[in-house]
Amino acid sequence: MVSAAILSVDRAGIIDIPSPIRFLHEQQQEVSLPEAQTYTPQTAFPAAGKQEDDAAQTIPRDTLPIEINLSVPFTSQAPHQNWEMPWQEYCEEASVLMAGHYFLGKNIPNANYADQELHRIQAFEEERLGYYKDTTAEETAMVLREFYGVANVVVEEASIERMRQAVAQGKLVLVPAAGRQLGNPYFTQPGPLYHMLVIKGYTKDGRFITNDPGTRRGENYLYNPEVILNAAHDWNDGDVEHGAKVMIVAG
Repeated sequence: MVSAAILSVDRAGIIDIPSPIRFLHEQQQEVSLPEAQTYTPQTAFPAAGKQEDDAAQTIPRDTLPIEINLSVPFTSQAPHQNWEMPWQEYCEEASVLMAGHYFLGKNIPNANYADQELHRIQAFEEERLGYYKDTTAEETAMVLREFYGVANVVVEEASIERMRQAVAQGKLVLVPAAGRQLGNPYFTQPGPLYHMLVIKGYTKDGRFITNDPGTRRGENYLYNPEVILNAAHDWNDGDVEHGAKVMIVAG
């Protein structure tokens, strides 16, 4: 157990891990990622309520790509590393921003641009919903549909196989999560009660490649699939750990 006395947190929300622990963790993150692929429209997943047609939309497991990495631009939810309000609440907005720009084929060129877009999304949410904090999976899906015009966005039960199928088809998966169950050592501990991240691929060894806006180190951050599935929970009026195990599939 690491003594709390030797831990500190910088303004970017990153915990300063003692060097042996950090070295081990960073070694686990250092893998050769597959080449990033730009968005190419694929067959859409069926609309909500039509899951009986889903089998026709899947790729046979034995023909799934061994690895895949979609070219999703990255921003943290605090582009200028200011983790005060409202940026500490911007994980959903940042996930929508990254996903929206992927589907539009646009980059996120710099921190000023990202910050401006995050504020624009917040203003849209306040106008459309009356608030911006802690949007549910369905509310976040609505923002992606209406703000960025992504037509095929559905909320469905989370599963590892479905996540793999989605990214293999060029789609993105946005996961609402009980953030403290993700175990990301770069979060300000103990981690966010509620969080959201984007799954954009998977590696040969089966780990998910994500853009996690909760840390400036979140680009291409690798999570074990079981960790993602275990942490996947909707907002549920703040009782996140008992929230529905859902995900947003877009594209």
